[in-house]
Amino acid sequence: MNNEENKVNEEAVVEDHIEAVGTEADVEWNESSEDNQEAKIAELEAALLASQAQLKDQQDAVLRAKAEEQNVRRRAEGDIDKARKYALKKFAGELLPVIDNLERALENGDKENEAAKALLEGVELTLQTFISTVEKFGLTVINPVGEAFNPELHQAIGMQASPDHESNTVMIVMQKGYSLNEQVLRPAMVMVAQ
Repeated sequence: MNNEENKVNEEAVVEDHIEAVGTEADVEWNESSEDNQEAKIAELEAALLASQAQLKDQQDAVLRAKAEEQNVRRRAEGDIDKARKYALKKFAGELLPVIDNLERALENGDKENEAAKALLEGVELTLQTFISTVEKFGLTVINPVGEAFNPELHQAIGMQASPDHESNTVMIVMQKGYSLNEQVLRPAMVMVAQ
């Protein structure tokens, strides 16, 4: 076979090959393959969207859990702070009669008597030390002489006409009041001007 015959044979083989590749069966297979690919793509896109939605839900749940944890922590810190602040409330309330008695001893003591003078000085130093000690823990005195009557801090025992005082002001304090960390422990018992 010469070169020309070889070329003709090769062209015939190439044409047969082209025809075999381009048959109707191949076109149908390619179309059904494209349909399958589109279906798979749609299925994968749906799965991706579902996964993204699930991820977003989980992220929201994590954020809510963190926020709840922070709220619980803040509430617990607030409760601990309140417990610290007001743990002494009952104890301080029990100490108030001791302060009252020391003050009465000073008021009613005989300051003229030399023997009692040293005793009264000792009571006065004890009272000052006692008050400064309880003040370190947040106990403050409510002694409102000359101030306007405040029902949140004062308990009115009575009202009296007085030309020396303005209306609705405290004239006399019968018993001092006390507050613990800005919360009234005992209101001051007062006489109010009319």
